[in-house]
Amino acid sequence: MNKITQLFNIKYPVIQAGMIWVSGYKLASAVSNAGGLGLIGAGSMYPEVLREHIQKCKIATSKPFGVNVPMLYPNIEEIMKIIVEEGVKIVFTSAGNPKTWTPYLKENGITVVHVVSSTVFALKAQAAGVDAIVAEGFEAGGHNGRDETTTFTLIPMVKEQIQIPVIAAGGIANGRGMLAAMVLGADGVQVGSRFAASKESSAHENFKKTIVEVQEGGTQLTLKELAPVRLIKNKFYQDLQYLYEKCPTKEELTAFLGRARAKRGMFEGDLIEGELEIGQIAGLIHQINSAEEIVLEMMTDFESARREVQEFDF
Repeated sequence: MNKITQLFNIKYPVIQAGMIWVSGYKLASAVSNAGGLGLIGAGSMYPEVLREHIQKCKIATSKPFGVNVPMLYPNIEEIMKIIVEEGVKIVFTSAGNPKTWTPYLKENGITVVHVVSSTVFALKAQAAGVDAIVAEGFEAGGHNGRDETTTFTLIPMVKEQIQIPVIAAGGIANGRGMLAAMVLGADGVQVGSRFAASKESSAHENFKKTIVEVQEGGTQLTLKELAPVRLIKNKFYQDLQYLYEKCPTKEELTAFLGRARAKRGMFEGDLIEGELEIGQIAGLIHQINSAEEIVLEMMTDFESARREVQEFDF
């Protein structure tokens, strides 16, 4: 056991990221049943939909699971109330100030983890009383840090500054990436893109197939003026780049983005006009597997890579 498996009472230090439109109870429970920690992504759920997913997850698994909550989303008070009422024991917060909700969650016996993209924010999260942090490099899919700090740079810098456990995220999809992150100081890993392309993911099949087809260089971090997000380079992305050539205002970018663009792409399967959020590591994802297969393959690959390193002759 290590710090992360002890903290969450899980078998493997592998956390499935709580991604919008992808991480429902089916995926979260499957990852937890496989020995990792599954997270329900609350960011794309109305409060009562979240309650339903929590209740179904409790039926689908007897193992620990959690909820990821982007704190800038609407209905945050109601979401936090539901989490407490339903007896959720683990919450990952992101996109907001950890001081706002950490005391409330801790008072209700909940383990709190906050997602950060810099050492500065890692220190603030530690000061706010969280139990661990996710340090996410800009290789990651979805919304991201503005500084474009890579995972391999971020993890050792964060580890040098904080005392609580560190979970590495961004560009990790197999056991070799997991081993590399842990050598750099991480106590565990959070994996998003690989689980987005799983059988239990609630993503549309069109999106899953597209993830498998993405090649190196097929994604890009954009929309820094609003909220930085890494996207697949589809027609929507290309149209956005044409708009950038005209030096658009924030208002023009907001109008172009419109509403529910991510739902349209990832959940409804519109590969042309939808927003397709995925990490750079998609170029290393070649097939759609079950969550259990992904977890076990990661751990097998991790052990194999660790043995290879031990056999190096320097």
